[in-house]
Amino acid sequence: MLSMQQLGFIGTGSMGSILLESFIKAGIPEEMIHVTNRSVEKVRNIKTKFKHVSDHSSSRSLADSAEWIFVCTKPADMVGVLKDMSTYLKSHHVIITITSPLQVEEAEELLYKTKTPVVRFIPSIVNLSLQGPSLVTFGNRCSNRLQNELNQLFNLISSPISITADMTRAASDLASCGPAFISFLVRQMIKGAVEETGIKEGTALKITESMLVAYGELLRGKQFDLATLQKRVTVPGGVTGVGLDVLEKNTKNTFHDMFKATHKKYANDRDHIRELLNK
Repeated sequence: MLSMQQLGFIGTGSMGSILLESFIKAGIPEEMIHVTNRSVEKVRNIKTKFKHVSDHSSSRSLADSAEWIFVCTKPADMVGVLKDMSTYLKSHHVIITITSPLQVEEAEELLYKTKTPVVRFIPSIVNLSLQGPSLVTFGNRCSNRLQNELNQLFNLISSPISITADMTRAASDLASCGPAFISFLVRQMIKGAVEETGIKEGTALKITESMLVAYGELLRGKQFDLATLQKRVTVPGGVTGVGLDVLEKNTKNTFHDMFKATHKKYANDRDHIRELLNK
């Protein structure tokens, strides 16, 4: 049985609003959700869509009403937010960060006076479908019971996968950035079809989107995995094989370079976080 805690969201930007909407879609009553944001307009947008959500003028006010609090600010702002929260959080609170550069133990250290449990929960836009992966790292203050209760909450909108700190960037690239990367590649495929063959863009888009939905169903039904699906479609000496030869030749180092770039950006973000922590 899911423990029905009041949920707070500090920050209602892109990912904060996705999380909030996902939980409401999964059945969490609007009355159990509390939000605050420096942008009055963003809060107004939330209230327009979900009129029973409670809005608060500050994080302190939100913490008076919510027990489990998602901190959905930008990484550069999160250190300051947690430092401020360390002055008023109580033992019944749980802090849930959603940003990868700030490690769980660093967030715990910022809240050392309150001994507040911390968990990092990295969602994905696909969680709006109440499916797909989320990445979870529990802090040392999270008891087994609390971990189970939080996983019940996360399971409402995703399939939580436990990760360690050293896996963070690669796992985030696959789970959270993956939809954007795949969307780019698919759009490039459609663009190539339109420019090289003359097929109408709308027709190509309709065909491709329908294919992707059915493709996902095949994977979900465990009828194929990625390797067996590719093998099943590829007829020796056929058209698919010719196309795959071109892709293999031209994408040989593409994803290696992509992961190098994302890890370099992550390293820079980690350096910035460490600077903020040492101030």
